[in-house]
Amino acid sequence: MPSFRTSRVVPHSAKAMFDLVADVEAYPKFLPLCRALSVQRRETLPDGRIRLVADMEVGYKAIRERFTSRVTCDPQTLEIFVEYIDGPFRQLENRWHFVAQSERSCKVEFDISYEFRSRALAMLVGGMFETAFRKFAEAFESRADLVYGRS
Repeated sequence: MPSFRTSRVVPHSAKAMFDLVADVEAYPKFLPLCRALSVQRRETLPDGRIRLVADMEVGYKAIRERFTSRVTCDPQTLEIFVEYIDGPFRQLENRWHFVAQSERSCKVEFDISYEFRSRALAMLVGGMFETAFRKFAEAFESRADLVYGRS
């Protein structure tokens, strides 16, 4: 199963980066390929984690797909875990983890594994996914610089 992992130190606090990534409704404003996103359900769990179910529409040129995911945000551990529910994938999971490096910087760890349901779709867009994931990581850092300023 294809996977991608990246880790980078950014000049923003771990909490600030966690909050930025947890704000899924803002994704269409800055995330490459994200055409629309709507949260269908949001709940706060007894342990303080926030769980939501969201539909995301992604598109590149003539290709458009919609998929549904369950997103669990844990403000205690500064982790965000995304589980695939429905759409063009057989499987999709990704995890964000934010590790403080100092008061004003953190290491952002992102990993994702995925498998397309359709072999044709995998052949058509599979090769560009790693490039897209690199652009996603850069987009979040650029968004943080815009929202929080560059320190």
